[in-house]
Amino acid sequence: MKIKPLKHYIVFENDDFIAINKPSGIASLHDRFGSTISVQQLAEKYCKTAQLCHRLDKETSGILLIAKNPETYRAIAMSFENRTVQKVYHAVSEGRHYFQQLRVDLPLAVTSRGRAKIDKHRGKPANTHFSVLETFRHFSLIECRPVTGRLHQIRIHLGSQNAPIAHDSIYGGNLPYLRDIKKSYNLGRDKEERPMIGRTALHAYSLKFELNGETHTLAADYPKDLNVFVTLLRKYDAD
Repeated sequence: MKIKPLKHYIVFENDDFIAINKPSGIASLHDRFGSTISVQQLAEKYCKTAQLCHRLDKETSGILLIAKNPETYRAIAMSFENRTVQKVYHAVSEGRHYFQQLRVDLPLAVTSRGRAKIDKHRGKPANTHFSVLETFRHFSLIECRPVTGRLHQIRIHLGSQNAPIAHDSIYGGNLPYLRDIKKSYNLGRDKEERPMIGRTALHAYSLKFELNGETHTLAADYPKDLNVFVTLLRKYDAD
């Protein structure tokens, strides 16, 4: 994918921080080998004192906060640590579900392979609330509100409810193909079908937090790939 300068992803900016709509496919922080560009690198080119206040998985798109100065970084990072930031994610999960304020409280531990798993003996507390926004015949659009911020928390907690996220092969999701929901589907000779979305269908939709006595509520629109996926479901997988 072509990575653009940070200014192309900004959804809000003031003297203290920047909020961007992070595209899928860009890592939040530098990797050990520096082989691919990260949001942190883009941010430093835009503002020399920039620091990411939190992070998103490489495949996850959505709202990400970047502090412009150390004071703001400490304040926002502390808000995340104290769990006063209200986080909302949207996910497309397999299956037809009817969750409304479903609370999932399952402790998570990180394995030696850098994945996460449910571990009721040695895992750290992890809590997420789920509410279904829209149902289709084979999928559900789900609002996810994580209270804690463990590695892959939403992905694992949804999987524990038999609702793995579409295209999340690590935690039980399958590749979503149009042929499975569209009647009389015909791809054409010698053509290979691509899934309706090419990555885990998870998007960090909004953040609500307080800074310097002011409450900020910031949202990030669906990127093109997720918007196309949901549009196809509404067209071909509706009741």
